[in-house]
Amino acid sequence: MSHRARAGRPVFVRKGEFMVEEIECLADAFEFLQEWPNNRRGPIFDTTFRACQRAYDGQVPISVAREAFAGFARSAKILEDASAAMTAQKTGRGGVTA
Repeated sequence: MSHRARAGRPVFVRKGEFMVEEIECLADAFEFLQEWPNNRRGPIFDTTFRACQRAYDGQVPISVAREAFAGFARSAKILEDASAAMTAQKTGRGGVTA
């Protein structure tokens, strides 16, 4: 499975105070997770990373990774409402300014 394969609608996450990032594919999810601070990682992070890896390896549908990532973002309190994010101006690598 391609790391650029999409799982339906993107997940929007807050990145900093004024930035919202659009996670469209596994590559975006992996990049975001790799940048996540080590001191904020835990069981939910680990489960999400494994779900993304399993989807990349073709062991589970990519939708499983998307739902795991959305759950991680929700638990980290960085999940952004898609309708609010869609009205923002897009910038850079999948990010949108809020």
